[in-house]
Amino acid sequence: MFEWLNTPPSWCGGQEELTVTTGRETDFWQHTFYGFHRNSGHAWLAPVGGDFTLSARIVGQYQALYDQAGLMLFVDEENWIKTGIEFTDGMMHFSVVVTRKVSDWSVIPLPDASPRDELRVRLTRHDDAVRVQYRLGSMDWQMARLAPFGAGLARAGIMACSPQREGFSATFRDIAIGAPIPRRLHAD
Repeated sequence: MFEWLNTPPSWCGGQEELTVTTGRETDFWQHTFYGFHRNSGHAWLAPVGGDFTLSARIVGQYQALYDQAGLMLFVDEENWIKTGIEFTDGMMHFSVVVTRKVSDWSVIPLPDASPRDELRVRLTRHDDAVRVQYRLGSMDWQMARLAPFGAGLARAGIMACSPQREGFSATFRDIAIGAPIPRRLHAD
């Protein structure tokens, strides 16, 4: 059963289609580079254990620096992963932040993407590893990250943040948590 971590000021829908509008200056981040701790982002999460794949299709109205929408795997305020589109340097990037007491950040520029483009994202946990993949349009699934992460109980779902403003809106479709995809990392 999904429940909100930091309920947004406006939201409607469910797993088939969920629209979220963010509150003022919301984010998830722990210390690295910026020196601050933020746990105010909006996340709609369900309990998970063992191996699984979390997936969703996402469209957002990205405009301001760091507007972001995507998936989240959450253990506690110091141990989580968020991934999806993040708007920075005037364009969309596929972003992954892995936090184990401190946050790291990796980005893949998407210079040909527009805010109207739908992004498909999936996060798969196999034992103590998490694989993050994305797909824009008809492209093949692209691996963005393979990271070590605990295999214990957690919560997983979607997240949206707007660190520089309020009122960022994102729509998530076909939010699903199910059996993990095969462990194969590369196409045959």
